[in-house]
Amino acid sequence: MTSIPLPRPLRGIIPPMITPLKEPDRLDVKGLSRLIEHICSGGVHGLFILGSTGEAPHLSYALRRELIVRVCDQVAGRKPVLVGIMDTSFVESINLACHAEQAGAAAVVFAPPYYYPLSPAELFEHVQRLDAELPLPVFLYNMPGFTKLSFEPDMVARAAELPNVRGLKDSSGNMIYFSKLRHIMKDRPDFTLLVGPEELMVEATLLGGHGGVCGGANLFPHLYVQAYEAALAGDLKRAVSLHEIIMHVSTALYTIDSHESSFRKGVKGALSCLNICHDAMPEPFQTFTEVQREQFTKRLKAVRESLEKQDYPNRLKVPTGTGSIPPRNPPLMAARI
Repeated sequence: MTSIPLPRPLRGIIPPMITPLKEPDRLDVKGLSRLIEHICSGGVHGLFILGSTGEAPHLSYALRRELIVRVCDQVAGRKPVLVGIMDTSFVESINLACHAEQAGAAAVVFAPPYYYPLSPAELFEHVQRLDAELPLPVFLYNMPGFTKLSFEPDMVARAAELPNVRGLKDSSGNMIYFSKLRHIMKDRPDFTLLVGPEELMVEATLLGGHGGVCGGANLFPHLYVQAYEAALAGDLKRAVSLHEIIMHVSTALYTIDSHESSFRKGVKGALSCLNICHDAMPEPFQTFTEVQREQFTKRLKAVRESLEKQDYPNRLKVPTGTGSIPPRNPPLMAARI
């Protein structure tokens, strides 16, 4: 299978791709193909599948394996593909990593196992054992909000000495933690530090981080790439202006209801509205109610209008679409394929 060498450090925008579904355990295959091309056309620097945005813990193992193969086959070495191997089972994490390696993925991403609490010593020993078994480079995934465990900075420095550990994605939303990581890893310029929340990507890059794993890049990849490039170049005025648009996306599209799932519903709902893929959610989650869908459609229209008004160099590209979300899970019309 085709793969691409993994840059050290890995820099830029690596979207955490949603998993397009027609039903709770059935991929939207045509939508997946459109989504991959839509994201790659935005100039992103990689693709991360089976993460939190990809709803990996709620997908069957068969569907995860199918997704890995389809994504790696279509990307075909154009971008490095990172695959989440988060699981409470050590064996299943390794099995998925081996499957990803055979499919042509460039790296895997590992979060602490949830449910049973681990001490810091136990967590580091677990990372050591995982590192010894993995066939691919691994990025640690700090997501204490979901796992209830954190990769403390001192532990990250120790883990960076292991053969396969190449970097960390921080989704804690804690910039003090991220700054401590930057400080403690300042003598390891090859070690990647990426931030998860898109609202912090510009700030993290200006502070010396290597980019972001931004969920909104499923929708508007050019926006996030240009914001990253502006921050990397030290163009503060442009970076701040683009950051304001990112905040508009965040506040408008991810807050239709108060549930944590509102973010994923928002991204999937917008992609459906843009005729890219269906918006089905895995159980136990459901798509927007009809009232919420009407509200969301108005917000998405306002976001797209704000994007279309921008007149920056390398003008932002706004996906075309009908402006309204299709009914739940209909066959996509031929004109949309």
